[in-house]
Amino acid sequence: MFVTSPQTKGRLLLATPPLSDPNFDRTVVYVLEHHEDGAIGLVINRPTEEALSEPLDRWIDLQTAPSSVFAGGPVDTNAMIGIAVTKLLLDDSTELLTPISGLLASADLSADPAIVAAHVEKVRVFRGYAGWGTGQLESEIDEGAWLVLDAEIGDVFSDRPETLWYDVLRRQPGRLSWLALAPDDLNSN
Repeated sequence: MFVTSPQTKGRLLLATPPLSDPNFDRTVVYVLEHHEDGAIGLVINRPTEEALSEPLDRWIDLQTAPSSVFAGGPVDTNAMIGIAVTKLLLDDSTELLTPISGLLASADLSADPAIVAAHVEKVRVFRGYAGWGTGQLESEIDEGAWLVLDAEIGDVFSDRPETLWYDVLRRQPGRLSWLALAPDDLNSN
């Protein structure tokens, strides 16, 4: 049975405490794609100690702080995905950039970053991604595992990713902002 849930492409998924999967505990996922076959997103609040190495080290000058590779999720951890803030709104994909939502686009990391630099303001690189099969994300949302919230460009490029989960919750209206104060163990409340 296909469950109807809010449109998530270009929005944030915040893991509700406590999410039993340690891959997603207190994560913030930016959704790149969501359609009837499933969804793909990037965990945007988990920087690693990994720096870009050859041949991707050419992108270092475009990276925004913290300029490390982010752990984008547990699926295909060999995949490297670049997300960029474009200087102008893109209507269609180009050979360098594919629009996601607003000024956010995926960047072709195999392209020459000197050419891409003319079109973008900043870039963040992710290793791996989060993925869901048909109906899986919808079911998890309906079960209360994820909050679907509006994204701001600053979320994907936060210079304080370690506090992003709390920061996104604190800016929500009403009682939803109270979740930012939830203890790791809800029985401790």
